[in-house]
Amino acid sequence: MSRLRRFLPVAGILVLTLAALYFIWPSQPDRFFPAGVSWPAGRGLTIGDFERERMRLGLDLQGGTRLLLNAEVPEDFDGEIESAIDGTIRVLRRRVDASGLTEAEITRQGQTGISVQLPGMTPEEARSLLGRTAQLLFCEPATADIASVGACDANNQWQRATGVINGQPVALTGRFLRSNAFVGFDQLGNPYTGFEFQGDGGELFRQITTRRLGSQIAIFLDSELLSAPVVQAVISDSGTITGLTLERARELVIQLNAGALPLELSVLQEQSVDATLGTDSVQRSVLAGEIGLMLVVLFMTLYYRLPGLVASGALVVYTVLTLAVFKIVPVTLTLAGIGAFVLSVGMAVDANILIFERMKEEMRAGRSYAAAIDAGFARAWPSIRDSNVTTLITCLILYVLGGGIEVPLLGAFDAPLVQGFAITLAAGVLVSMFSAIVVTRTFMHALVGTGIARRHDWFLPELTPDTTARGESQA
Repeated sequence: MSRLRRFLPVAGILVLTLAALYFIWPSQPDRFFPAGVSWPAGRGLTIGDFERERMRLGLDLQGGTRLLLNAEVPEDFDGEIESAIDGTIRVLRRRVDASGLTEAEITRQGQTGISVQLPGMTPEEARSLLGRTAQLLFCEPATADIASVGACDANNQWQRATGVINGQPVALTGRFLRSNAFVGFDQLGNPYTGFEFQGDGGELFRQITTRRLGSQIAIFLDSELLSAPVVQAVISDSGTITGLTLERARELVIQLNAGALPLELSVLQEQSVDATLGTDSVQRSVLAGEIGLMLVVLFMTLYYRLPGLVASGALVVYTVLTLAVFKIVPVTLTLAGIGAFVLSVGMAVDANILIFERMKEEMRAGRSYAAAIDAGFARAWPSIRDSNVTTLITCLILYVLGGGIEVPLLGAFDAPLVQGFAITLAAGVLVSMFSAIVVTRTFMHALVGTGIARRHDWFLPELTPDTTARGESQA
């Protein structure tokens, strides 16, 4: 019964590994494995809305376009530039997500720069997608004359809210808003979004709210409904939007200010990446990882004998589980990210080496195999913990600096590839700790009570079966 309890965790790890292997198996295995074998094609996993068919590849591996945009701020702008840039990035993100490009990266670069990476798109398609001017619209429920005023949504449920200026119908849009929307709180502590109009905007909104008193008006940005509050009073120069959470109110302020400020985006730099180059990089990186894994397995087996063979099995489990984590999250794999993963394969055995050296010391002292395992793991854990924590701290620093943070005396760094390297390496370190502390220990404990555990010469060449038996009887 005790032996069954020892082997059940091993069976669980093997089942988990096989499931992860099925999940990450490539859809085109011939590109990554030796030719001449009829490899089955992977299909990923689909459960309801969750769908992961392929690994998410970055721009340098999949090919596409990278644009460096500059947001030009008008001279008469009296709002917060930071909020305006954040709002512009949100608009760009909304457009990109609506196109289905979930692998795209949009990051701030410098004061007014915006870096956009669009895998799988040509430069012409990228400019067409990002070049439109964001339009903020105030709308009301559609009526029969929607064709004359214009629709706000694809389903024609809302039409543009209009007023009359100098005898002409004029639609109320974001160009009539001042760029000073703010978040406030009422007497009960509930948040609201406040805004002000400029020019003819106040008169237009007075006419619209008079007509819609007690019913809804809607605010759209790029055909997306932001809010649909109920008009509670006639409003002219300023107004509030209530019934929002604090987070939604803050987000709406950024969107309103961005809509009120028509930032013009100009292309400072354009870079096109060939998909063929990306495919070749993936194949070479996978080959490097396979060679590195085999060399590590060979070294561990030759030097540490049976424990090295066990660690090699744990390393295979680590590799499969780490790739599964990358695909589930999903992590956007770039060439730098794959480099970090290949590096983590070698680093993953560090903890095993510490544990095995501790085990050797215990076995030389005459302890039994089972006692040596527990003592080895207990004494090696502080070193494993400290080394991995320092690596994670380094990953955190790389991630923060890669996000464009301002560093005194050094300026701002903005390197999405560095961030990808940091994320990939951090994920590898965390899974490697699980592999060493849980997987390797489970495999080693499964050998307790077997004939293998009595052959200490399979662990240390200077120990023979006779000295092993004497050591166990003394223990």
